[in-house]
Amino acid sequence: MPEQPLTYEGILELFRESARRSEQEREEYAREWRERSADLDRRMQETDRQIKEAHKKISALGSRIGEIIENMVSGNIVDKFQAFGYEILQCGRNIKYEYKKIGIRGEIDLFLENGEIAILVEVKTSLETVDVHRHIERLEEYRRCADARGDKRRFIGAVAGAVVQDDAMKFAHANGMYVIVQSGEAVEIVPVPQGFQAKEW
Repeated sequence: MPEQPLTYEGILELFRESARRSEQEREEYAREWRERSADLDRRMQETDRQIKEAHKKISALGSRIGEIIENMVSGNIVDKFQAFGYEILQCGRNIKYEYKKIGIRGEIDLFLENGEIAILVEVKTSLETVDVHRHIERLEEYRRCADARGDKRRFIGAVAGAVVQDDAMKFAHANGMYVIVQSGEAVEIVPVPQGFQAKEW
């Protein structure tokens, strides 16, 4: 049977059919894209949930390790400082301070005192130079807070860590602070360098 000649109406129908197919393809592509996008969104939300859960667990573990280190340091640190000539009568942990009038607030990990002098100890799992810098700032803040309240005690600084970097130790000693390190089951105060003078705040 011979082919029918292509008429104007036939050409229009071909265009309409092509447009229908294109529209169907676009709708199919859009549907697949929405499904993939929804699946990707679900996966991202699940990944985000898992990351948050892991962060909580790591934070809790870090906090727990910090508590263990603080317990180790506070265990026999009083005896160690008494060997250095400080008559320590009290040892407090996690001592919070605040003075709203001058906008000061913070926390001291270990607070050793005898009424006249107090040793403020910052405890870290791994002690770095930046931790020593921050503790110096904390000591200066605490001095300002104490002065504002008429507290005339003398304050001495010390830093402690299960792991202590050499540069952190040298920096602490250079700034008149004692350094406490883990030694077996107990802790030791690192022998101070020649000419060391404990700084008072």
